[in-house]
Amino acid sequence: MKILIVDDEEPARARLHDLLREIDPEIEIAEAENGKAALQTAGRDDFDLVLMDIRMPVMNGLEAAYHLSRMQPAPAVVFATAYQDHALAAFEANAVDYLLKPIRRDRLQQAMERARIVSRARMENVLAREPGRPARGFLVATNARRTELVPVEEIFYFKAEEKYVMAGCGDREIVIEEPLKSLEEEFGDRFLRIHRNALVAVAHIGSLQREPDGGVSLSLRDSGMKLAVSRRHLPDVRKAIRRMVKN
Repeated sequence: MKILIVDDEEPARARLHDLLREIDPEIEIAEAENGKAALQTAGRDDFDLVLMDIRMPVMNGLEAAYHLSRMQPAPAVVFATAYQDHALAAFEANAVDYLLKPIRRDRLQQAMERARIVSRARMENVLAREPGRPARGFLVATNARRTELVPVEEIFYFKAEEKYVMAGCGDREIVIEEPLKSLEEEFGDRFLRIHRNALVAVAHIGSLQREPDGGVSLSLRDSGMKLAVSRRHLPDVRKAIRRMVKN
């Protein structure tokens, strides 16, 4: 069995490491100090189980679990945390186990026995039902057959093209395999729809320009990019620009 321990506190990782060795000396164990590091580690190797804290810097456990659920094959996730709040109840209701710190060996062994590979659809359903789940700080992008974690704050726009969504990051575009609608629902406070096929980061909204064909385009700040604005969404874009001017 291959297990990945994810916790920002080294003593907590060491405690789990020692308990796992007591349970089975043959277990293969790797460690990561936060959710982002966990995804990078999991991207290099296949793990049967991820034992993960929830509250961590850089990327928390809930967001990391979301991204892990999209891997093939997806590892089972068991949360190890000192906080018994509403999030834990949601995960247990869907048969994703959790451990409360300080962790006992018998409880850890029970969780390992219960752990099963969790499908992408099942894990996404769990996370969608968790009330008040914050928007992710990273997205998984595919570029030249490679996957990478992209900070949402570095994305200028999302643009739907056929079966994919392109995310503009500076002077490059990367592929995001998520529907534009779901991105709008999750990041609606940070991105504004300007067209049926495009969302723009509010922080990068520039100025409106009338095009020779009579259409309207929006120039993006910190970029030479221009995107078409539909007649339907033009009033919302103008309101956003006025709010930025006032502030």
